[in-house]
Amino acid sequence: MRVGHGTARLPVPPGTPMGGYLDRPGGSAGELDPLQVGVITWFDGRRRFALAVADVICVNDDLSRQARQAVSATCELWLAATHTHAGPETGCVPGGGPTPQPWRDRIVEATRTALARAMAAERPAGGSAHQGGLRDVGAARGVPSAEPLVPLDVLAVRDPAGRLAGVLAVLPVHPTVLPSGNLLVSADLVGAVRGALRARLGPGVWVLVATGTAGDISTRHTRRGQDAAELDRLGGLVADRCAELVEAAPAAGEAWTSGSAIGWASRRCSLARGSSVADPQALLAELRAAHERSRAAGDAIATRMALSRLEGARLLAEAPPEPTPGTARPPGGKPPAPITTEVSAVRLGRLALAALPGEPFVATGEAVRRTRPDPTFVLGYVNGYPGYLPTADAYSGQEYEVLAGRVAPGSAEFLATTVSELLHDLDTPEDS
Repeated sequence: MRVGHGTARLPVPPGTPMGGYLDRPGGSAGELDPLQVGVITWFDGRRRFALAVADVICVNDDLSRQARQAVSATCELWLAATHTHAGPETGCVPGGGPTPQPWRDRIVEATRTALARAMAAERPAGGSAHQGGLRDVGAARGVPSAEPLVPLDVLAVRDPAGRLAGVLAVLPVHPTVLPSGNLLVSADLVGAVRGALRARLGPGVWVLVATGTAGDISTRHTRRGQDAAELDRLGGLVADRCAELVEAAPAAGEAWTSGSAIGWASRRCSLARGSSVADPQALLAELRAAHERSRAAGDAIATRMALSRLEGARLLAEAPPEPTPGTARPPGGKPPAPITTEVSAVRLGRLALAALPGEPFVATGEAVRRTRPDPTFVLGYVNGYPGYLPTADAYSGQEYEVLAGRVAPGSAEFLATTVSELLHDLDTPEDS
């Protein structure tokens, strides 16, 4: 197996509309750290798989399709978003939408450039998968008392002499350390982890950080500030844990051998639209009052949680009405068009990567990982953006992710089952 890595800058001109927050006070006003598209390629002598990770808020279907059209038919390309909230707005709306120009063309061109550089850098390499827990960086943002522990996946790529050549880290934490008032372009937590890991591992070792199933996980209850210093602190914690896993924790064994073949599969899926809220306007009024009460009481945590729910209710109230479970359509009414999206899987020897679109919850990623005994890394924000994908039990509450979501209960479980079936097929020999 040959592995390569390449990057391309993604410049953001001053004044660019930024994505991620409803109450952003203006366009971009400079750069805190540079944005990029990073690509890793694996080549087995016949077929090539490329994982591209862009420092943007989301990747819509149209952007994914255009990027894939730019590569060879013998190359499978996944385009993932880091989900930084300090980058350009790329059409990140609940249920998905078109990618605005010039960003569709700019991201595709940067992806093409990074891919070409990765292919040119391909060298024989082995890999080992390392999985463990990460503490005190991310936690369930809707549960202040939740344990600050999330799964962390690290792939160590080594040259034939055993020297570390590069690292892929999959981190299921929202990169939202910087606040809505920030106007400096940044890859946020992902960029901080990249920088800290490069410093920790030394020169000549490349680093790619992808966002995992982070739909309900953020730094809300673990961060001590919302500035560059806090980015450095949290990035350092992640980098130290990645290095610890690579250097000290036992790996699950060799991820692939020199004779391993690459296999991949994908499936288009239709998700029913739906909402758990019968009267969005009434809920909006209720949550606005709850927010005011928490502010008057001076409870900072309760106020922050109430504001999050209020923002979700605003999105729901402004959106076209969605059907609620168990309600009938008006006579002669047409059913709402489903949301179409894609799940994908790739096998690299014993290691498998699973790609889920939009914002799946961490529990969904864990459910997929449990379906096979060998190492499985689950990425979110890949090849499409249907929005939040709450677990079925989350619909009983009023958290932001449920209110801002557009898919019916059970959608996350359906996607998890589908990608698990793809993984099973890739693990099953053709002559079995």
